[in-house]
Amino acid sequence: MNDFDYIIVGAGSAGCVMANRLSGNPATRVCLVEAGPPDRNPMIHMPFGLAALARMRWLNWGYETEPEPHLMNRRLYWPRGRVLGGSSSINAMIYMRGHPQDYRDWAAAAGEDWDWPRVRAIFKDMEDNRAITDDHHGQGGPLTVSNLRQPNPLSRDFVRAGAECQIPVNPDFNGAGQDGVGLYQVTQRVGRRFSAARAFLEPALHRPNLTLIPKAQVHRVLFEGRRAVGVTLATRELRLREGGEVILSGGAINSPQLLMLSGIGPGANLQAMGIPVLHDTPEVGANLADHLDITVQAALNDRAAIGIAPSFLPRAIRASWAYLRRGQGEFTSNVAEAGGFLKSDPTRDRPNLQFHFIPAYLHDHGRRLSLGYGLTLHVCDLLPKSRGRISLATPDPMAPPRIAANYLSHPDDLPVVLDGLKIARRIAEAPALARHIRRETLPGSTVVSDTQLEADIRARAETIYHPVGTCRMGSDAGSVTDPQGRVRGVEGLRVVDASLMPQIIAGNTNAPTMMIAENIARMMLDPRA
Repeated sequence: MNDFDYIIVGAGSAGCVMANRLSGNPATRVCLVEAGPPDRNPMIHMPFGLAALARMRWLNWGYETEPEPHLMNRRLYWPRGRVLGGSSSINAMIYMRGHPQDYRDWAAAAGEDWDWPRVRAIFKDMEDNRAITDDHHGQGGPLTVSNLRQPNPLSRDFVRAGAECQIPVNPDFNGAGQDGVGLYQVTQRVGRRFSAARAFLEPALHRPNLTLIPKAQVHRVLFEGRRAVGVTLATRELRLREGGEVILSGGAINSPQLLMLSGIGPGANLQAMGIPVLHDTPEVGANLADHLDITVQAALNDRAAIGIAPSFLPRAIRASWAYLRRGQGEFTSNVAEAGGFLKSDPTRDRPNLQFHFIPAYLHDHGRRLSLGYGLTLHVCDLLPKSRGRISLATPDPMAPPRIAANYLSHPDDLPVVLDGLKIARRIAEAPALARHIRRETLPGSTVVSDTQLEADIRARAETIYHPVGTCRMGSDAGSVTDPQGRVRGVEGLRVVDASLMPQIIAGNTNAPTMMIAENIARMMLDPRA
């Protein structure tokens, strides 16, 4: 088949949902195109394997930002999934919806179909929670959500340390309230990663009306006049039936890149690249937001952590056996086992700091190994005001785009990260954690003044992997898409992924991205819903 009702570009968190929902009608022909390979690598499915995935360039786009002027001109590493399941196949599996106020803000920008009551119902419908059965959660949906099977004792001590700092313990960040510290729930089933590919794509692959094309990167969208009629690959074209649609689900980096390669974007920039301008849309690639993250690290005086040392070998052997036999043991860890949400000051309308606690050393996104036993406590600014941009570096579709995250460009952001770093230090110094700690290794005991800590943030801060917003949806004419993801100025083309977010979520972005796809699928399949 070479003519389709829908061509979906990108088999990530949103694309897998769209492929499942749109192919549910057997009379509809759907094609799903993914640049990466199938998700067969065992490191994908073993949760602890994520520690190695950042180094596997064949499963990962491995992007780098431009030199960041407010971070000492460093280029930051941005791993993104390039495999079936997209980033849901390489992430830390944390299931987080965000705060209700996030969606009230979305509703103000893009209408009531994005308000909290509707999206909360969608989250519940999608969810199969194996641990919590109250009114805040769903059972029987396609996405399995579980408690961690064997949290490290240090993760529980992090929660105790938070309580010792007068932070409330929260057993469910997706329940009655988000504030507090606790263990995260994860997208796992029987101790194994449950990615968007497993939850949504795998059940649909038997359908004869769904065509999956892996290892195929789309170069541009084809148009006749102002209507999308297909896409081009390296050696072939895929065409739509009359009235069909192309759906871009490449994420906050690839979707705006593909729009610009297809002539939709800032006109002057496209002309400078020699790309004919189909529709001059200045906001394509703009509004880029991400959560900037800083860490406290400490060497331990015991072996409670997951370590890289000869003494850890017996534990690793036991963990391998337990995982392979029963889906149990330390290798079911998502690494970022615990965390929390709190306000940097009480006047905030929602938590603006998030913690991720790792019972191990973690340097350079796991690309650099650190010997010994340690812990890493991350804290990020959830509601940054700084905004960046994705732009074309070259008209070559196989070349990466230019990523200018522009972290800390807004003067309000650095004080928030500084507050978070100080709070993280206080938690690490609380008795429940302090009893394990031999010494703080980062920032280090000599880094104490605000000036020193701010310099440390500029020298070490990194992404926590949540880029969004570069194809902003809205009710205003300046938005890239309308509230149903339809690209303004052309026909037969939608964007459905995290790039639609009008504002960044106060939390992890994977579950909200799947919700975006489900919400738009409902709008497409039943406009009255």
